[in-house]
Amino acid sequence: MKLNYSLDDMHLFWLVARYGSFRQAAQQAGLPASTLSRRIKRLEQQLALRLLHRDAHRVTLTASGQQYLQRCGPLFGELTDISSELYHEVHGARGTIRIAAPVNSTQHWLGRALNRFLQRYPDIDIQLTLSNSNIDMNAQLIDMVFRVGDLPPSDWIARPLLQVPFMLYASQQQAAWLRLTHPSELAQVPLVVSTPITHWRLQHKHTQAHYLWVPQPAAIRLAVNDISVASQAVADGIGVGFLPLSMTTALRDSGELQAIMSDWIGQPRLIHMLYRDRDNLPQRVRLLIDFMLAYTRELG
Repeated sequence: MKLNYSLDDMHLFWLVARYGSFRQAAQQAGLPASTLSRRIKRLEQQLALRLLHRDAHRVTLTASGQQYLQRCGPLFGELTDISSELYHEVHGARGTIRIAAPVNSTQHWLGRALNRFLQRYPDIDIQLTLSNSNIDMNAQLIDMVFRVGDLPPSDWIARPLLQVPFMLYASQQQAAWLRLTHPSELAQVPLVVSTPITHWRLQHKHTQAHYLWVPQPAAIRLAVNDISVASQAVADGIGVGFLPLSMTTALRDSGELQAIMSDWIGQPRLIHMLYRDRDNLPQRVRLLIDFMLAYTRELG
């Protein structure tokens, strides 16, 4: 049997039954009362059933209308509840934000920023996934990603937050390495590579000349996807490393690490905040975007 009636008309019938009034139901639906009455009549004609008794003072259900309401009422009640919950989920400062971020950035500054955000918005929760590898953001239903250096996917919106300066470093124990003056001399020494930073982009601070060094497998003594581990390996004399200035402070202050080739500085790598949509974001994600932009402006 082919069903020709409209779910919209069924919903209007449910409103009339709920409020017991065409006028109130019309106000709730945002329709003129005459239009609402016409739509109910059309539903009755399509069902070949009288659903409502109408008189000048009230609207009551027929026996068929009562039976119809018992079957469709819970459906529309549930849909109304779901719609209300989704509205508050999208427009309120509540719910869960799923975030992916690098381990070292989180330990160094991002973790504290997220803690402050949670303190400000007690009804918002965060599920934080830490990885120094680029994860599949779509498969894991991620709302926001923080990424260092790599160009973001074209279908994600990228907001630059901070620049991370890099330098070449060697151990205080390796006197010969401390005397290196040009990036080409990196071919003569063992290297420590913090993946995924496999291209070392350098710029001369006086001449502005650029130099790209790509560590070759034969020269790499240690490749590790953690900057803290790489930094300690450089400090222990395993090899020369290309490391972020901000994450080597303790080792530099202790004298274990020393910057080399001081005329050559690493080109800063950008930290991006990525999210999928500009127009249909839940309010909780918008709040985090605004918070992170303000927080990193203060850091910068």
